[in-house]
Amino acid sequence: MNETYTLPQKIKQMLIILIPLLITQLAMFAMSFLDTAMSGQVSPDDLAGIAIGASLWSPVQMGITGILMAVTPIAAQLIGAHRKKEVMPTVVQSIFLALLMSVLVITAGMIALAPVLNAMPLELEVRTIAWGYLTMIALGIPPLFVYNVLRCFIDALGQTRVTMIITLLSLPINGVFNYLFIFGKLGFPAMGGVGAGIATSITYWILLGLAVSFIRRSDQMTVYRLTAGKLQVRFRDWKELLRIGVPIGMAIFIESSIFAVVTLFMSAYDTITIAAHQAAINFASFLYMIPMSISYSLAILVGFEVGAGRTRDARQYSFLGIGMGLGMALIFSVLLLSYNTELAAIYTRDAAVLEMTAHFLIYAIFFQLSDAVAAPIQGALRGYKDVNVTFLLALISYWLIGLPLGIALARLTDLGAFGYWVGLITGLAAGAVGLFSRLLYLQSKPARLVSEAEQSALPAPDR
Repeated sequence: MNETYTLPQKIKQMLIILIPLLITQLAMFAMSFLDTAMSGQVSPDDLAGIAIGASLWSPVQMGITGILMAVTPIAAQLIGAHRKKEVMPTVVQSIFLALLMSVLVITAGMIALAPVLNAMPLELEVRTIAWGYLTMIALGIPPLFVYNVLRCFIDALGQTRVTMIITLLSLPINGVFNYLFIFGKLGFPAMGGVGAGIATSITYWILLGLAVSFIRRSDQMTVYRLTAGKLQVRFRDWKELLRIGVPIGMAIFIESSIFAVVTLFMSAYDTITIAAHQAAINFASFLYMIPMSISYSLAILVGFEVGAGRTRDARQYSFLGIGMGLGMALIFSVLLLSYNTELAAIYTRDAAVLEMTAHFLIYAIFFQLSDAVAAPIQGALRGYKDVNVTFLLALISYWLIGLPLGIALARLTDLGAFGYWVGLITGLAAGAVGLFSRLLYLQSKPARLVSEAEQSALPAPDR
């Protein structure tokens, strides 16, 4: 990416970056998909229990992961400044921080999980499955958080194919352990949704083992020497990690938690509704992997072009990404409209859950159309280092527009549970309009705004 490309060359360059990112995101999501789909084959109670458990765990996981993502810009900056000896101490301190966060999350779960579940109007079997699923997930929290640090480090070195391969290797492993523990095969106990939690925790440990093995064996990694020097806590480094990571984590938490909150509101309905909602939102999240990967690609491409002073190319990449997102969204809209019942059958064999899931999937068409615009724009804005407005718009569109409207429609109209989806769709659409307006404004005055963004970006290395 060191020259101005023609449009066909830009498309090719974008696909080169996009495809590995997309494969990685799809493989990561597929683990959650396997948990949900395989548990749903046992019973609606198991599917609903996974829904409640995932709604509580997902925002926490994504928020903490966002904090640990600070490793990527810090390590990349040190590598770019030829200060390689300082990279591994940063990674080691991040591992210490990840372990502390693991202890805090597990402790908080031990204290709050039972009261939270007991406060929800759940059927006893659903509550028991949710509690068991989250308890088993807790066994894999430390390796997951440490793996996220190592993954960010590997990505910062430009070795994104490595994390893709690691994730692809872990996917069938997760499927095998799900098969063993959910359905009770080869002498293992049949544990339903709780077994999915065990399988996921085992997979987290395997992910960590694969990442450590790569770092130890890679010739490129020898210069960094993971265990070189004294392994001691340095709170000064923690302060820097938290200063950069907390805003990232909070932004991710805001976006992910709204869907968790809606799932919790769904607990007021019967098990069939909870299960159908979870199945449909799971498939909508699967489709979201495409605009999310485009978003990550645009953050790289737009950022590179802006840094090189090629604002025209940055603008072209922005609209190319939005066009790709919309094109894919239209294709999947036809798929959802034509085969919603067949897609719903992936998740359940229960006739009532199947019918309601198919209905929810019609609403998912409008979800992914809004995401197809909003997510690429978010990536482009990050490429311009314009992140504060994105966070603010997410807060407004989800929490001040989408959720209140959804509550009103669900409780005051005949839409019932579908009202929450209409509210979220409205919030997503409003957010997409706001983000598009911000992008146009930013591109109309790129020099001044990019300069302002640079001043609020990562601190320069110590001199």
